[in-house]
Amino acid sequence: MIKNKQGKQIIIWISALIAGAILGCLGISFLNRVFNFVAEVFTRLFQFIAVPTIALAVITTLSELGAKKNTGKIFAHTITYTLLTTFCAALISLILYIIFTPDNIILNNAAQNVLPKSLSALSYSGYLLSIIPNNILQPLISGNVLSVILISAAFGLGLSFMKETENKTALIKVLYGVQELLFTLIRALIKALPIGILAFSAQLTSQISSGSSITALGQYTAIVIGGNLIQIFVIIPLFLLVRRLNPFHIFKKMSPALTVAFFTKSSAGTLPVTLSSAENNLKINPQVSRFVLPICTTVNMNGCAAFILVTSLFIMQNAGIELTFGTMLVWLFISVFAAIGNAGVPMGCYFLTLSLMSGAGAPVGLLGVILPIYAVIDMVETVENVWSDSAVCAMTNKDLEKEII
Repeated sequence: MIKNKQGKQIIIWISALIAGAILGCLGISFLNRVFNFVAEVFTRLFQFIAVPTIALAVITTLSELGAKKNTGKIFAHTITYTLLTTFCAALISLILYIIFTPDNIILNNAAQNVLPKSLSALSYSGYLLSIIPNNILQPLISGNVLSVILISAAFGLGLSFMKETENKTALIKVLYGVQELLFTLIRALIKALPIGILAFSAQLTSQISSGSSITALGQYTAIVIGGNLIQIFVIIPLFLLVRRLNPFHIFKKMSPALTVAFFTKSSAGTLPVTLSSAENNLKINPQVSRFVLPICTTVNMNGCAAFILVTSLFIMQNAGIELTFGTMLVWLFISVFAAIGNAGVPMGCYFLTLSLMSGAGAPVGLLGVILPIYAVIDMVETVENVWSDSAVCAMTNKDLEKEII
């Protein structure tokens, strides 16, 4: 019965995807405005529910696990798999870049104006500083996921080490009650998701026709997306097979989250669906899923690492900077660790790459040429990130299933 229900759901989603693509191709301005409005509504709803879901997932998990040795084991497995998968994603993209080195782009003055002027003052150190909260409310209001996780981790660990009192018990019950309410809202949102998929698909189709036909840009895009696809369909499944897990089964069970990730372009915004799919479809232990997935949403950025590396090399190449093996190797590690510090929000990798290139003194105006097609790249990257999050969660659950009760 459950399988039939999931099958019908997937059919409905695919139908909505196709219908949206057809409607988006019609070029009817009124319909496009409607689809843009509906897509924005769904994006806002996911953003609205994402931050409190992340916060409560971290708090409730750490409140139960913080004083136990299992927390350290779960965290160690999560970070190990995160570093391995992220490094592989960047390495695959580097190999593709070396084999299929793209041509240079001749940057015109119009492209220089594409970049938002407000971003010119960004710095990577400033970005890292913004992660450290100076009050409780601002990270929640601004949606700064890393700051929210830091605050939530502090609260969760604080609860775990508190003495057992009536106040502590009552507070934890309230937190779990709010969490159940959020999951109820998530289930309702998933039921309405076909409308959102229709709108997102139509929006994408209507926008994609404005892409550039420059050969060099096409080569660059092919390298980025090609690396992402290899990571999605080859590298991550290999990780799962090594741990004796069926990648096809996990991919199918996590398909709701992967679908949402593709259209929202936000792994943080997709987290509610990722958690629901992991626990309800994959039957992951909630002690694992509610600890691993919120952390992975922030630190496990396979697609971002690949984008930062390829884009940085592409920009430096166009600036006339000699790309020696040593330079490429240095940027391989920079891209991995920079991606770990990125937030799982739409265009997060784009802004982070801009910050890195500004700090390196490279011509950031070249990013203006990439901007029109970044929406498509961002979609594929987000699917890769959420797929990797799912794999890390499944592997950690497999490793510790006999130790966690």
